[in-house]
Amino acid sequence: MADPDRQRLSPSVGDYLKALWSVAATGVASTQEVSEHLSVTPASVTNMFARLRDMGFVEYERYRGASLTGVGRTEALRLLRRHRLIEIFLLEHLGYSWQGIHEEAEILEHAVSDEFTERLAQLLGHPERNPYGHPIPRTDGALPREHSYPLNEAAVGCQVRISKVSDEDASILDHLCQRGLVPGRLLGVTERRTLDGVITVEDDNGAFHALGESLASSIFVQSFLESRD
Repeated sequence: MADPDRQRLSPSVGDYLKALWSVAATGVASTQEVSEHLSVTPASVTNMFARLRDMGFVEYERYRGASLTGVGRTEALRLLRRHRLIEIFLLEHLGYSWQGIHEEAEILEHAVSDEFTERLAQLLGHPERNPYGHPIPRTDGALPREHSYPLNEAAVGCQVRISKVSDEDASILDHLCQRGLVPGRLLGVTERRTLDGVITVEDDNGAFHALGESLASSIFVQSFLESRD
């Protein structure tokens, strides 16, 4: 990982690097995709892409998009590691709600050092996933393999277990928390409606949940048998 004594990135630079990783990982992210992800104007994205290219964090071609360089990927994963460890600390040690830890970690990730991050990892027992089920990058940037897929792609009759949920929308997190649709929950897919994309699932307490396509696509699952391996 990066040298903890080097000058810290500005919050805006860090947010763009994380957004690029979230949108495209090692691929190419378009200006429009990052604009929608960060809720900023395309012109702002274009300007930042050029700045990130000059800093050596991305490869960027106008009208094509940007992709992280090796250095940019290291920085993005370093921030993700910090962010996700802070989320666990807020939930387990400071009494924050499951729905509220993401936004608070967005602020704190820019205020702490790499040394603090590693001390936090030790305190927490070096966890592999955050409370939303997302993998925590290791100190060398390695990530556990992912085998999950969106719930709205699951076939009727399948038994699946929630592996992670999208953390980008606080209202969705609140909705999922109220229904108990959180990582680890076992679901059976009982119906898929072609007309409107609604998918109905039964949880392991026997409760049924009818989920719209956008909500179902924010829940990622594994087949029940695979999740037990």
